[in-house]
Amino acid sequence: MKPAQLLDGKKAADVIEAVKAYLLNLQDTICQTIELADGKGQFTEDSWVREEGGGGRSRVMKNGAVVEQGGVNFSHVFGSQMPASATANRPELAGRNFQAMGVSLVIHPHNPYIPTSHANVRFFIAEKEGESPIWWFGGGFDLTPFYPFKEDVQHWHDTAKKLCAPFGEDVYPKYKEWCDDYFYLKHRNETRGVGGLFFDDLNAWGFDQSFAFMQAVGNGYIDAYVPIIERRKNTAYGERERDFQLYRRGRYVEFNLVFDRGTLFGLQTGGRTESILMSMPPLARWEYCYSPSPGSAESKLTDWLKPTNW
Repeated sequence: MKPAQLLDGKKAADVIEAVKAYLLNLQDTICQTIELADGKGQFTEDSWVREEGGGGRSRVMKNGAVVEQGGVNFSHVFGSQMPASATANRPELAGRNFQAMGVSLVIHPHNPYIPTSHANVRFFIAEKEGESPIWWFGGGFDLTPFYPFKEDVQHWHDTAKKLCAPFGEDVYPKYKEWCDDYFYLKHRNETRGVGGLFFDDLNAWGFDQSFAFMQAVGNGYIDAYVPIIERRKNTAYGERERDFQLYRRGRYVEFNLVFDRGTLFGLQTGGRTESILMSMPPLARWEYCYSPSPGSAESKLTDWLKPTNW
């Protein structure tokens, strides 16, 4: 198969520019929409350059009316050598120049009744003179509530189903299950939250269809999350709910530092540490052998932290 066929007749340079343009616009759109939903906070931009090649622009909001801390980051890094962890699993990448770009975001609200949310869409391409390029798309979004409401979780998954539907009836079940499996804390025997979508290594549909799906996921995040913010942002809470939120945020930290492949790839490729670790909550706590009171609202969270058909 020739490179042109692999990329639906397009040149690699044109493909890279098209994906980059979409990602930059997506970052703008998400930031503007979250600012409107927050009503007070604004994202500040911090551009950075990677010494080995590439860079990005990190946007962070702190102490908004709704958002305690959130970040929406764009990065585009490139180089001539993949990290050892990547080539160990994908030996065909050895000796290739690579480019990786994406938008990654995490929103940590003040209010414990508003879930934390995460989304990521990305594109990877590796080239070698005289050989076909190796490329794929990946991404998804997932929701981490502390006090779940069924209508919120159902809306989140209904939005995911709707955006997947044009690409095949098997797409949502497949990527929903992959999300449940990926965001699973093995040492805690629980999912990080209530799931969503996760996909990786997507290229079998050809470039145009794969790119269209990545865009559907990126655009779908706002449709999935903002209505939940609007429903819950005025819900009253107290110290008890806040303490539980901080405790459960600890699980978020555990996953990102122990299991998350994006964090590992970013650090191993010399990405900007502050931007990579932007996903961490501004405050979190751990408590030895914590156990919520039987029958309490806090005790009911564990019923949600398992794969469920929505």
